[in-house]
Amino acid sequence: MKAYPIFLTLLIALLAQACRPDAVVPADSVAVDEAANIYPEYRDVVIPPNIAPLNFMVRGEGDAFVCQLTAKRGGQELVAAAGEDGKILLDTLAWRELLLSARGSDIEVNVYSHRDGRWLHHPPYTLTVAEEEIDPYLTYRLIEPSYELYRQLGIYERNLTGFDEHPVYENNDVYAEGDNHCINCHTPQQYGKTGLSLFHVRGDHGGTIFMKGSQAERLNMKSDSTLGNAVYPAWHPEKPWVVFSSNKTGQAFHIAQSDKVEVIDYGSDLIFYDVENNKISNVLKTPVEMETFPTWSPDGNRLYYCSCTFAPLGHLPDTLQGTSRDLACSDSVIANYRNVRYRLMQLDFDSQTRRFSAPTLLLDCPAMQKSATLPRVSPDGRWLLFTMGDYGQFHIWHHSSDLYVMDLQAVGEGRQPAEAFRPLSAANSDNVESYHTWSSNGRWIVFSSRRDDGSYTRPYICYFDTQGQDHKPFLLPQQDPEQNLLRMKSYNIPEFSCSPVGATPETIRRAVYDDDAVRRVQE
Repeated sequence: MKAYPIFLTLLIALLAQACRPDAVVPADSVAVDEAANIYPEYRDVVIPPNIAPLNFMVRGEGDAFVCQLTAKRGGQELVAAAGEDGKILLDTLAWRELLLSARGSDIEVNVYSHRDGRWLHHPPYTLTVAEEEIDPYLTYRLIEPSYELYRQLGIYERNLTGFDEHPVYENNDVYAEGDNHCINCHTPQQYGKTGLSLFHVRGDHGGTIFMKGSQAERLNMKSDSTLGNAVYPAWHPEKPWVVFSSNKTGQAFHIAQSDKVEVIDYGSDLIFYDVENNKISNVLKTPVEMETFPTWSPDGNRLYYCSCTFAPLGHLPDTLQGTSRDLACSDSVIANYRNVRYRLMQLDFDSQTRRFSAPTLLLDCPAMQKSATLPRVSPDGRWLLFTMGDYGQFHIWHHSSDLYVMDLQAVGEGRQPAEAFRPLSAANSDNVESYHTWSSNGRWIVFSSRRDDGSYTRPYICYFDTQGQDHKPFLLPQQDPEQNLLRMKSYNIPEFSCSPVGATPETIRRAVYDDDAVRRVQE
């Protein structure tokens, strides 16, 4: 993120603020049945008591607009105004005071539009302020949906209590002419509480960047006994251990359907990495099973993952090796991509012996003509959140993808898993819902959605109450409410954190570019 766009954004915001009318509730107005057309759609949502101001814009006719927010308990009030651009920008200090007074209750929002010489009063709506706070930090990757080039990728950290966003690491290093490397997304252990986190680099300077506090190191995760690179990680909740899926992936492009890209998995196993001892070993290594997307239970005694049995992989000639075999595997999966479906599986784990049990089936999604990905367990261990689409393992481009939740407590008490899960009906939309993460208190979910325009993924935040019910989600707030539409980037892999990343971008850059300092994992 360069300085000049930020400067221009602030300059434009200041100029716009200077042109705004006085923030005064109209003395005379006409009540109308027409709801105010606002973006983002913040109407009747549940919000955290520590979230940044929910700035929005009124879309519609009018040369001036006024917004009045009133806490139903205590009467605290905040009034803001907008000119012809319709952008309601709330004062940060006044917003915090309003949330403080309304915590655990409601805020009534009244919007007024000045049109044809008179003020119109639109029907009011409600913001419900939850008791539970949201984790203050969110990390994500910003990427152009260009599919092939690695230009201008970055991992960024956002402070959710305000609008500060800064880079964790960007790959467009001005000092490295001709450099070409992809970076995957940032994964912390225990919501950043231990200071351990990681992300992958692919292409030039490939490896896995491990961070501990302010330090960063690059490791070569390849070994002779594992399938390939470590890809999708899952930190053990207590120990410095990571289970990865080791995937061989490719992509294909649809010509005549709404799902633009098909990311395929034509080989994947599960591997275990001991960070302190720098040791790697196989968890599951099978020729016709593709295992991916591992995740731990909060107590560290169980591992959930997704698995697909793809029999054609077992019938390839033994004479095919290396690149030839990879191409044959890839072609086989592409030819049958609509029949590739993943079920939810689980393994018990003994932390004393570091041994896993035999795999057991949790949910037979293929029997329902569905495919599950990305299981994530709530911090209290009760709810398993996952996405499910019609086929495949990379649902970020699948319009059939929705969020589902399974009651693990009910399953433990004897209820059949197929009867203990349901869609998140309030959170889902008609477009793609994909990657999701729980907050550390289990009351908030952040997920990626293409509901705005069908092209870009943007982070939506959803309240998940103590009864296991999801509520209408809201878009990540921005200082300029139009920013999410103007930013030509997709948000990938949003992850909550209780503390900021400790390593500086310069420290991480040195770890990425210092090829002489790379350590190799041991078997």
